[in-house]
Amino acid sequence: MSPELKESHILQKKLPFKDRLSYSHMPIRVKLAIAITLIILLTIIILSYIVLTKQKESLYQHTVKTGKTSLNYFVNNARHPLVKESILELNTLINEAASVEGILYALIVDRKGVIKAHTDIAMVGKPYQLLEKIDNYSTEDDVTYFNYTNSAGSKVINLSRPVAFKNVELGIVHVGISLDFIEKQIRKESVFILVLSLFMVVLGIVSAVLIGVQFARPISKLVMATKEIGKGNLQYRLEMTSRDEFGDLSNAFNFMTQELWKNSIMQKSFGRYVSPEVVDMIMAHPEESWLKGQRSEATIIFSDIRGFTAYSEGREPEEVVEALNEYFRIATEFILEYGGYVDKFIGDAVMGVFGVPIFRADHAERAVRAALAMQNKFITAGKNGNKILTEIGIGINSGIIVSGNLGSDIKMEYTVIGDSVNVASRLNSLAGSGEVIISRSVYELTRAIVTVEPIAPQKLKGKSELVESFKVTGISSL
Repeated sequence: MSPELKESHILQKKLPFKDRLSYSHMPIRVKLAIAITLIILLTIIILSYIVLTKQKESLYQHTVKTGKTSLNYFVNNARHPLVKESILELNTLINEAASVEGILYALIVDRKGVIKAHTDIAMVGKPYQLLEKIDNYSTEDDVTYFNYTNSAGSKVINLSRPVAFKNVELGIVHVGISLDFIEKQIRKESVFILVLSLFMVVLGIVSAVLIGVQFARPISKLVMATKEIGKGNLQYRLEMTSRDEFGDLSNAFNFMTQELWKNSIMQKSFGRYVSPEVVDMIMAHPEESWLKGQRSEATIIFSDIRGFTAYSEGREPEEVVEALNEYFRIATEFILEYGGYVDKFIGDAVMGVFGVPIFRADHAERAVRAALAMQNKFITAGKNGNKILTEIGIGINSGIIVSGNLGSDIKMEYTVIGDSVNVASRLNSLAGSGEVIISRSVYELTRAIVTVEPIAPQKLKGKSELVESFKVTGISSL
């Protein structure tokens, strides 16, 4: 960035605080409750599906095993009655199945397809009719089983096994076992899981609300603290004693506000020693090259008190300091008002600079107007008893200067140096009480608005040639 910084570079566009915050329309406790509820429900649904599926398969396999056991019993005991065609023995054998829980029916069919024994006595002697709508048909060794739905709407697993004697098939034994108990058991487990799920959901919601409240409280405190800082209350502190991340955040926030407060105090204090513009630029662009020394054209103004040594010798230090402070206050007020900055106070002298660090093309005009306004104010204020205000001379010079930070790592000072500064200081020594003396360069830049009286060329310290100067007697109004 050029050393000739424009005023617009200092002004920073700031959005209102409310526009920079994105408020959520849903409290965090509600979001947590919904999230936890969904997680619980999804977990329960997945686990329930897996558990119930495995349990259903386990019960089905257990039913098949039970059916095989009953089937083997009938097959082993039906051989001889079938050989002898003893219907009485076969039905006695089958009737024993009626007392076994879960078995809906059992029957024995001979090799001609005629039912020889049945748990329903009315079916004995009738031909066996094959079922049409079956599913899950399976065969293991010589046992065949499948599922179907009977006329009553019950789900049944039918198991069958041939009865053989000396490798001759005598008939087939069928056993039907109800599968409804499996569905009942699954429904029972589903109800239990549903109740457990509701309990877990309620517990999850309550836990989420409690956790959300624990989160929301410190966050609300942090938002309130941020608003306070935004209002300029840098002394605001968060009171959180929790030993977790929120506690760490509270400590970090308090540390930040403490540092901001210190920086604010430093900035306000620093602003009493240099121009507010310099402070603003340092804060906005602390690393800019213009702080490292740049050549610029500027106007330097020096003012000091004539006969100050004699004045101070006959008065108490407190009175002298009070009189000086009024002088410095007026000088500073008008230098800043016309766009310059107070570079330094040197004893009873004030050094002001126009044109840096904020470049203004009319820096010479601003300096002359500030000097004349100061003299008018000094004369007016001097009538109230502060006599040193009527004994002030001012010298002004324009030219090339070097501006930037000078000093060491321990103490730095933004100032200007160069021959133009020295000339301004020497011209100040030519000015009498209430006078404003300007150099040829200043006159050339302001001749359209000032009236002057030429002063005989003077030999100034440090200059080999005579220097032209002029006493300002008037200036056109703005």
